Amino acid sequence: MRITITARHCEIPDELRMRARTLLERLTRLAPRSHDGQVLFVADHGTPTVEVRLHTARGAVHVGTAGGADPRTALARAVAKVRRQLDKSPARRGGGGGGTRTRRALEREPR
Repeated sequence: MRITITARHCEIPDELRMRARTLLERLTRLAPRSHDGQVLFVADHGTPTVEVRLHTARGAVHVGTAGGADPRTALARAVAKVRRQLDKSPARRGGGGGGTRTRRALEREPR
């Protein structure tokens, strides 16, 4: 998977870049067919903001944006938002409920 880490209007230490890479790699375990991840650090008007984008299978894009007192806190909040989106995704739940309807239809048919 290709990971891009960008800093706009701020300086990000190497430790934080490695932390962002590690967290994004952990997210790919929840979305095994992800192919692109981006982390954007922005410090407009003195407020650290982080945007995390994860491109997964079939063109789905999961985006989490968060601010915080420091860039590390903002990164943790943004990753948590993307993780929540991945937990709620239909592919993760087993196909969006299609199997439930099929099972109910089969139960109604006389044998």
